Amino acid sequence: MYLNFEFILIAASATVFAGISKGGFGSGAAFASAAILATIIEPGSAIGIMLPLLILMDLGSLRPYWKKWMPRESWILILGSIPGVILGAVLYSNVSADFFRILIGIICLAFVFWQALQKWNIIQKSIRPIRNFYGILLGCFAGFTSFISHAGGPPAAIYLLSKNPTKTEYQATTVIVFWAVNLAKAIPYTFLGLFTLDTLLLDLVLSPFALLGVWIGVKAHYMISEKLFFAFTYILLTLTGLRLICLLYTSPSPRDKRQSRMPSSA
Repeated sequence: MYLNFEFILIAASATVFAGISKGGFGSGAAFASAAILATIIEPGSAIGIMLPLLILMDLGSLRPYWKKWMPRESWILILGSIPGVILGAVLYSNVSADFFRILIGIICLAFVFWQALQKWNIIQKSIRPIRNFYGILLGCFAGFTSFISHAGGPPAAIYLLSKNPTKTEYQATTVIVFWAVNLAKAIPYTFLGLFTLDTLLLDLVLSPFALLGVWIGVKAHYMISEKLFFAFTYILLTLTGLRLICLLYTSPSPRDKRQSRMPSSA
């Protein structure tokens, strides 16, 4: 179903980009991969394709950052994410594909807007550490946004960055947190029918690109300017978010939106 050159080229590029983000830059931009795929296929198919690849990227990132994470903060985000994942699963089973396209697009644009406000000093970054109770709430939000669009990075970043971690502590913490979150998501994804023979076969094809991205990301963590990487990321997320929202006005009206959200196994 998906094995044509144009799709593989786009999917492989998105997968490498996600691997670079997860391997070296705190996972904050990894969700762009699912957003990019959602512009050309159904959102359910996009997130279903990406989850096994993200888990593979997490496994590839564990070794270089092993035990370099912040233990307390990691547990707070992981425990907080569980109700968010459950909420995402309940919501997913009751709304249409167009809703998720719009929501993913809004998340993309909101993330870029938030970063721009901080860059322009319109709002101030947190100086004092965020209390653990609010860390659990942010973990819940991270679990929810991660479930629907693999976009858990921004809420987790708000909490973690308030703790003033080192670059490597921050990176390592996102690795262990989202490894756990992604494993938790795999259970409801299975029952929702987001994994099919087609998506799993495509994951096999894209697996080398996922590992390549992680390898580049781990190397780039110590070599490439974060400013340059995230500048490119923000441009990409802005274009992707606008594209997803515009699809609402250009796509045909589906007769069965619920069915259209589910990936076909044909």
